[in-house]
Amino acid sequence: MTALVEHMKTGLDAPICLTWELTYACNLECVHCLSSSGRRDPDELTTEEAKRVIDELAAMQVFYVNIGGGEPMIRRDFFELVEYSIGKGIGVKFSTNGAFIDAEKARRLTALDYLDIQISLDGTDPATNDAVRGTGSYATALAAMEHLRDAGFVERNGPFKISVVVTRHNVDQLDAFKALADGFGAQLRITRLRPSGRGADAWHDLHPTNAQQRQIYQWLLAHGEGVLTGDSFFHLNALGDENLPGLNLCGAGRVVCLIDPVGDVYACPFVIHDEFHAGNVRDAGGFTEVWKRSDLFLELREPQAAGACTSCGSYDSCQGGCMAAKFFTGIPLDGPDPECVGGDGELALAEVGRDTAPRPGADHSKPPRPVAVSIGRR
Repeated sequence: MTALVEHMKTGLDAPICLTWELTYACNLECVHCLSSSGRRDPDELTTEEAKRVIDELAAMQVFYVNIGGGEPMIRRDFFELVEYSIGKGIGVKFSTNGAFIDAEKARRLTALDYLDIQISLDGTDPATNDAVRGTGSYATALAAMEHLRDAGFVERNGPFKISVVVTRHNVDQLDAFKALADGFGAQLRITRLRPSGRGADAWHDLHPTNAQQRQIYQWLLAHGEGVLTGDSFFHLNALGDENLPGLNLCGAGRVVCLIDPVGDVYACPFVIHDEFHAGNVRDAGGFTEVWKRSDLFLELREPQAAGACTSCGSYDSCQGGCMAAKFFTGIPLDGPDPECVGGDGELALAEVGRDTAPRPGADHSKPPRPVAVSIGRR
């Protein structure tokens, strides 16, 4: 495993996991949205431009793409692009809030091969979930799961995923999330809250405490078999000799990256900022040129210094933590993860202060709704 990790650090010929945000349009306004979605960008890739990107990915032998947004099903060409990708041999995993999965759409999705669905849910009750994702979003997500169950999605395609961003308010619901997934024949996927997008403002109030970080680690060791984590919790490996499953390093620009709705390529989905912008798929050479030869990605694939973590005996296990979590909390990239389980992150946060942290990139949040004011006669 160590040799594989070291090989991945130098980058691969094609990304293992390519996240592609198809649109910034969204019917929800989640407080932790990594891309500050809400309004569609008028310059988003056309259907034909998106198909050209898919052609490139097929030529690079990309295994699958993780489609998101915004809410990807808002795009009128959603099914056209998904079917085109599958036809090119590229699997599709897409993340959705479930609002557009009715009975008919569930049957259409079930009929597709090489397709996986992740439905976002951040609480096992409406009060917990809707405080983060918006009023009615819990009922919407549950209805989508029921439609997929009734359409026979699990029997034909395997389990869909229930995707949870772990916060200090839902850590105690991990058992309930697992029971909910099991009840639908689904698979639980838990991810880390990053201070990206609107999450930059919500992170300090929502991210799990140090004690809860340890609780997550112990829960994953005891109950995590079959639970997906991606690269979310490798910073917790400093807690013991047993590493958690998943990608135990920062894969930004090495094995993962992001294409946003207008074709801009970033090192990972959580660092939408000019400092981590590698190019655009509309540039000469397209995505292939960006992935293989952009200055940013080549730099990220060089050996990285441990920096402030050099003297820590756990560095080889936690790899210094998440680049995005450091950047958007104002901690230097060679500093400790802000959620360092050894406590160094809390000290680093106290030194930098909130006002010095970089702000995320363009905000596509919906404008505030006007407040109706009635003026009566004096």
